[in-house]
Amino acid sequence: MPDVFADLVGQDEAVDTLRRAAASAAAVLRAAHAPAPAADDPDGYADEVDGDGPAVDPGAGMTHAWIFTGPPGSGRSVAARAFAAALQCAYGTGCGECPGCHTTMTGTHADVRLVVPEGLSIGVGEMRALVLRAASTPSGGRWQIVIIEDADRLTEAAGNALLKAVEEPPPRTVFLLCAPSTHPDDVSVTIRSRCRVVPLRQPPAGAVAEVLVRRDGIAPDVAQWAAAAAQGHVGRARRLARDPEARQRRDAVLAVPRRLTGVGTALDAASALIEAAEAEAEASVAEADAAERAALQTALGAGGTGRGAAGAMRGAAGQLKDLEKRQKSRATRAQRDALDRALVDLAGFYRDALTMALRAPVAPVHTDTAAMAEAGAQKWAAEGALRRLEAVLECRTAIEANVKPRIAVEAMMLTLWKG
Repeated sequence: MPDVFADLVGQDEAVDTLRRAAASAAAVLRAAHAPAPAADDPDGYADEVDGDGPAVDPGAGMTHAWIFTGPPGSGRSVAARAFAAALQCAYGTGCGECPGCHTTMTGTHADVRLVVPEGLSIGVGEMRALVLRAASTPSGGRWQIVIIEDADRLTEAAGNALLKAVEEPPPRTVFLLCAPSTHPDDVSVTIRSRCRVVPLRQPPAGAVAEVLVRRDGIAPDVAQWAAAAAQGHVGRARRLARDPEARQRRDAVLAVPRRLTGVGTALDAASALIEAAEAEAEASVAEADAAERAALQTALGAGGTGRGAAGAMRGAAGQLKDLEKRQKSRATRAQRDALDRALVDLAGFYRDALTMALRAPVAPVHTDTAAMAEAGAQKWAAEGALRRLEAVLECRTAIEANVKPRIAVEAMMLTLWKG
């Protein structure tokens, strides 16, 4: 069975760092439970041996707070979860076989809490409750671990609540944050200064294709195409390789450039892109929304016939309203994520047109639309292709800054048409 770092694609340097830190963390635990050192070994390091390897200095390379940075698809959350498994590993190596590794990787470990923002931000109430629970003693005797995906979505108040915990951490608590970068817009300077940073890079297409073939059993030619089209994003590559609907959505997006013949077609293309993102988001959250609502109604006594059941349901209106608010926020986030995936595909097309106009010796992102990109390169030249690429990137930035998606996409489409 592969170890916990097997799915961290193309990140050899980061894996090396995390393995050393996990070994040091295991040494810290052994030192804490070791008997008093002998008189001729006052530092107590003689017994700190990691398996058959050399002696490990307890604490070297290990710290209580980490930030995993990198572009989308680089594996930030995969790295954080794998590191958490290695810290909970009975052998301190992330073997992938012991109960600590297995329960962490499957999300059932009692001492590992994963925070995945469902809405547009992570609020202070959620963060305070999390910090309070993280201060408890680990039930398994190893580490209490908090993984925060998309830590760049922390509100200012939530960031301050986290900062207090990071400044004065409990002795066995480890915080693992995932963010695109350490820029102050993503992670506050004060939190960044108290964390160790593990930078991840965009994995090469060859490495992504290899893991699709090995782990998912995808045909090599399909895996290679999907890895290139996904621009190194492992999850996106898997969806393209296995989901016909994902391929159809991508084809529709890449057909946009040849449809832009006037103002009317530009606005129609914007509407189609928005509506497709809304439909994809609705489909992705519908099942979870229905299950949550049914569970809450059952907990509040829906369907009950006993005394007070009807009154309990009438008094539950506030809780149902709160649930609907959270679900609406999650749907908005899902819509923006779906739209962003479409914009990344579109940016890849104009990137291909730009590199072809410049005759740059690089492979195209979208091999199946290379002929169309070549025609665009001849029509627009390098300057026109660059303006269109910048329009797509500016649209992504505007949506991230909470500009209404329809307004941002319509402005982008008009720029793509006019050049």
